[in-house]
Amino acid sequence: MAAPLPISAYIRTLNEARLIGPVVEAARQIVSEVIVVDCGSTDGTIDIAEKAGARVIHQKWLGNGTQKRFAEDQCANNWMLDIDADEVVTPEFAAEVRALFSNGEPPSPVYETMMVTAPPDGKPWWNHALADRRKLYDKRRIRQPDHYAWDQFTVPPDMSVGRIKAPLLHYSFRDFEHFEEKLNRWSGVAAKASKLKPMWVVALRIVLASPFYFFKQYVGRGHWRGGLYGFVIAGLSAHGRWLRDIKMFEIHLRNRARPNG
Repeated sequence: MAAPLPISAYIRTLNEARLIGPVVEAARQIVSEVIVVDCGSTDGTIDIAEKAGARVIHQKWLGNGTQKRFAEDQCANNWMLDIDADEVVTPEFAAEVRALFSNGEPPSPVYETMMVTAPPDGKPWWNHALADRRKLYDKRRIRQPDHYAWDQFTVPPDMSVGRIKAPLLHYSFRDFEHFEEKLNRWSGVAAKASKLKPMWVVALRIVLASPFYFFKQYVGRGHWRGGLYGFVIAGLSAHGRWLRDIKMFEIHLRNRARPNG
């Protein structure tokens, strides 16, 4: 195996035994350390991660962005690889990153790559539902947001962003039930963290927006290429976005019920 690069990978976990072993092992193709920040796993995640070569640090949940901030501070290197517990470094990605560091530090402080969903059934979605994410970066130049909900940093206009052409594989759900569970959880976080829309806007969205949410997923994100499977994913995704409106409506109701509401 080639020598590791001066990169630290960090991963947030809570009961991620499903994939944490392969995720850690894949990251170790290029990084000199893998830091797992765990907030209370009870399913064997910690043992699996340690056996795969990670250093596990226990930290109660601080929020999506703040937990990443904590992880950054635990890392020995300046260069970070931000991966989730269901994101796998491909050999092609590793080779491209190694080439970036072949003559010292890369020229750009931030690099984005494509996230390709690998569903539990069938081949990865190479031609639809693709997403660009900024995963490799120099923490001396930019940090993750100190925010409970948001965990993707905004790059200043004057900062160059490089491109890694090879993808990361995202094994984002184990079945439709798991997919829906994740959408339900995220919709609540997003509703609380977002600026509260006026009641009339929320009401219009609840009544009228579902078809538009579906169109955005099915056509805009290209789920039509996935056949019936893609139709189901588009429908679930649209429902998850609608749930955000429902939960914002609930916030309005609770605010009205307060004595000073």
